[in-house]
Amino acid sequence: MERTRIARVDDVKFVRRGEQVEGTLHLTPHHLIFCHTPPPTVDEPNGHSSYRNKPRELWITYPIIQTCTLRLAHPASRHPSSIRLRCRDFTFVCFCFSDEKKARDVYDSIKAWTCKLGRVDKLYAFTYQPQAPEKDIHGWDLYDARREWKRQGISEKHSDKGWRISTINTDYGFSPTYPALLAVPSAISDNTLNYAGRYRSRVRLPVLTYLHPVNNCSITRSSQPLVGVRGNRSIQDEKLLLAIFSTSQSSQASPDPSTRPRSPQSPRSSPHGSPTEDIPPSLAESETLEDQMISRTASDEGPKVYGAQQHNLIVDARPTVNALAMQAVGLGSENMDNYRFATKAYLGIDNIHVMRDSLNKVIDTLKESDVTPMPPNREALAKSGWLKHIAGILDGASLIARQVALQHSHVLIHCSDGWDRTSQLSALSQLCLDPYYRTLEGFIVLVEKDWLSFGHMFNHRSGFLSSEKWFTIENERIGGSDSNHQRAGLSNSSSGAGHALENAFLSAKGFFNKDNNSRESFVESDGELQPYDQSPPSNNNKNSSSSTMAAGKAGKESVASDKTSPTTKVKETSPVFHQFLDATYQLLYQNPNRFEFNERFLRRLLYHLYSCQYGTFLYNNERERAQAGVKQKTRSVWDYFLGRREQFLNPQYEKTVDDNVRGMERLVLPKGEEVRWWSEVFGREDKEMNGVPTPSGNIIRSSRNGENKSTDEGKGVPTSVLTGVETAEQAVGAVPPIKGTVGNGVLRNGELGDGESENGRGKIGSQLAAGMKGLGLGGKSRSSLEREMEVEMQ
Repeated sequence: MERTRIARVDDVKFVRRGEQVEGTLHLTPHHLIFCHTPPPTVDEPNGHSSYRNKPRELWITYPIIQTCTLRLAHPASRHPSSIRLRCRDFTFVCFCFSDEKKARDVYDSIKAWTCKLGRVDKLYAFTYQPQAPEKDIHGWDLYDARREWKRQGISEKHSDKGWRISTINTDYGFSPTYPALLAVPSAISDNTLNYAGRYRSRVRLPVLTYLHPVNNCSITRSSQPLVGVRGNRSIQDEKLLLAIFSTSQSSQASPDPSTRPRSPQSPRSSPHGSPTEDIPPSLAESETLEDQMISRTASDEGPKVYGAQQHNLIVDARPTVNALAMQAVGLGSENMDNYRFATKAYLGIDNIHVMRDSLNKVIDTLKESDVTPMPPNREALAKSGWLKHIAGILDGASLIARQVALQHSHVLIHCSDGWDRTSQLSALSQLCLDPYYRTLEGFIVLVEKDWLSFGHMFNHRSGFLSSEKWFTIENERIGGSDSNHQRAGLSNSSSGAGHALENAFLSAKGFFNKDNNSRESFVESDGELQPYDQSPPSNNNKNSSSSTMAAGKAGKESVASDKTSPTTKVKETSPVFHQFLDATYQLLYQNPNRFEFNERFLRRLLYHLYSCQYGTFLYNNERERAQAGVKQKTRSVWDYFLGRREQFLNPQYEKTVDDNVRGMERLVLPKGEEVRWWSEVFGREDKEMNGVPTPSGNIIRSSRNGENKSTDEGKGVPTSVLTGVETAEQAVGAVPPIKGTVGNGVLRNGELGDGESENGRGKIGSQLAAGMKGLGLGGKSRSSLEREMEVEMQ
């Protein structure tokens, strides 16, 4: 209680959605508790009180507080001093005090318990004692890596699948942010893995996350390669990726048509080979154009894997200009001259900073929810771009799922360091592909595997230890403001001058840092970039091994240093996992009978991500949790859900899976045009955010572009998250120049390069250019790309 200046305040007015009640505010080491007793219920016939209502309590854990504003009473105003809280579960509340000193003491106490803990093991999870019904449940035992690999058909007894379980990382010494057990091709030795890992950022080399049970095709994930401006390559990395793409057997390439998965949203779903009438035309056309682009750019040269229809894919989730910017600092994207057996697709999903800003714009439309019952401005909601980002992520997951299930191809996914956008795309594509992950237990396994085990940085992205920048004081007396308030005010989102000044300092810091070790000196890399050796490895250099090892070592050391960081770095926070849950909600809403769990399960999971009541999401990776003894010292969040299982089950769930029955197929694909606001998670009614039905049965809502339209309008040109496709021979869309040139028989930015007609690819290039325009991906001019690059590298 040493941080508590005041433990109890009486006669506090609680304001929410414009309604006020009076009660008592309690401050404990882990919770802010407001208690009030509703007035007695009156028996209307005789006018007497029939009974007294029971006291009601509102519990708010300190980590879930996103911002806290103390508004002192102004001499010229009659308004009392107040504290306004915005919580990460989108709860907005206001506490009003008659005594300014008590208001200050409460503010200081909340600030101390929220952002001055200094260590993760001081959070509530380490003191929480469960009660019934979760006391006897052992959620930590629900996920076991070997058991999940065995479910997918990978074990020592099933080596014929082409995969094995490597123990090279059992002590987390090989790759600190990767899981202890890695599924890799049987043909690849641990020695090859050791060398291949040096070529990938943070030694996050390509490893398996999902194996399709019907066609034996895989989804693998990794981080970006260390290409750099010198064009470094790794023979071991190329050998590993070729082995991954060669694990399928030719006999499994074309299974019996009756067992091949079909999509209810795809033209391939029709038993007669033609689109059915209920398929949204724009969606069907978008999917077809994407698949045609990938198939037509597939290389005709180099090693063959199997089957003419297979187009193995490397998915770079980043915008092209971001990937190219990373090349200037020793990172980058694969040079397809060295991966002739694959096709690369750029998805153009924005980084964590863009996503954070987008959610902040949504919050700006809701931030007055504590003092007013007015609905949010739907035009402002549309302009936030949040639904556009959700639709883009779903589109990318759909592309991956179609490549694996319908094109019988392998897919490697990566972004920058492979723990943000990669986790989103990997988990969502598996959710589309495998009915098991759509069960309650399966979804838990999916989160444990692709988010927790593969090292999504929950500490950094969620900001469990908070920040003093999120605490501000308004109406401070002249001369009475302290240095903490000034710093908080400097970073206030409403202060443009404060942002400009802060950015200027950060830019100067990056410029004068000779070793370029400042995290803030690089814009892209999802806020993930750590110092790397300034001499990227080269196969032509005798010291290439040592230089790459230095890069990997720098990454390991920086990850270790992250663990001891006492405060939250605001610029590294981002709603990455929130977006995944939102995208899952979209799939659930569009396919209400295909998921065993309900919407409330997703909403409560988002709440407990930030509540810090359980240890599941604490720390940044599997290694840190093992070192902290999380399983021994805390409870699993799955105890909460399994102990109340019946509350989170979907009564409409149909568990039957039959690829020959429409509506029961194994494969589920999202409908991008039907993406909607998850109103429940924002604490709003559906009509407030998604509009109301019209007499014709349509819903008037704000589209992703900010225009009001009904759901049967505006389905003209389909849009796609796919921004470019590239192979060793040709490319289309916005892709980086090959070997530093434009042209030379290569299609760039939707324009035909020199030599296309001579090598016979002119017709295909024209078709691909038309396909890109059909997806709403018109080519960008060189000046436009240069401007984007300049912004990216500032």
